[in-house]
Amino acid sequence: MALHTLGWRYSTIGAALAGSLSVGLAIAFPALSAEDGTLQIRANGEDFVRQGFVSKDGWQIDFEHVFVNFADVTAYQSDPPFDPDGGEEPKADIAMSVEGVVTVDLAEGDENAEPIAIAELQVPAGRYNALSWSMVQAASGAAADQVMVMVGIAVKDGTTVPFVLEFDREYAYVCGDFVGDDRKGIVPPDGVANVEATLHFDHLFGDGEAAADDPINTGAVGFQPLADLAREGRVEVSLSELESELSPDNFLFLTEALAGLGHVGEGHCRQTLDIE
Repeated sequence: MALHTLGWRYSTIGAALAGSLSVGLAIAFPALSAEDGTLQIRANGEDFVRQGFVSKDGWQIDFEHVFVNFADVTAYQSDPPFDPDGGEEPKADIAMSVEGVVTVDLAEGDENAEPIAIAELQVPAGRYNALSWSMVQAASGAAADQVMVMVGIAVKDGTTVPFVLEFDREYAYVCGDFVGDDRKGIVPPDGVANVEATLHFDHLFGDGEAAADDPINTGAVGFQPLADLAREGRVEVSLSELESELSPDNFLFLTEALAGLGHVGEGHCRQTLDIE
């Protein structure tokens, strides 16, 4: 959906995004050889972001942009395999990192699109079975001074609410193996593989196709509490404004959902930053 009604400061967002992309550089502890391969590191907001969805409280949400600033992205060959519930860090002789902050727009593409590229690294062959990253404030670009910016439109019962949601709280995740239909992260000599940072936005808004008592809905804030904050027909709020304007329960739902965004497919991650 083209959001022509969103004509305020995001009208030049494409140029800002182009200026926010940084080049991914590998930091390799071992020396690379001719038999090394390529590891693509990707970010995925899933179909909820690319196609739109209905929130737990009946709002059809369509995104124009979901900008996220990624930093400290590192893929590991962990031995033993890393358990995010175990309280330890990956034990790895090989760790490949992306330098700098990379801003991606998770709303790019359609249902057939590949997840968004963060970086492509030349790496030693082997199985990359752990992934860590931070979501940070950026000094410039499409999400300057923020960690994540969501731009879109929500519609319910004939009411249309354009929105811009800005979140400046930083998060860091450390995750184990990708869980999904396809195995990821196994780089053959002179071959290509990928790993994926997956963000589950249904944890934030809920899922109108799931039962009301499904955990995906009982722990989600939905969209109605945000729609109630509309001014002149639109919602444009920061996290600090949400803290003062949402009920304590809804703000707790919101912040817990934000902290739990990070996954690897359906695989769990541990949120490693202390959050007030």
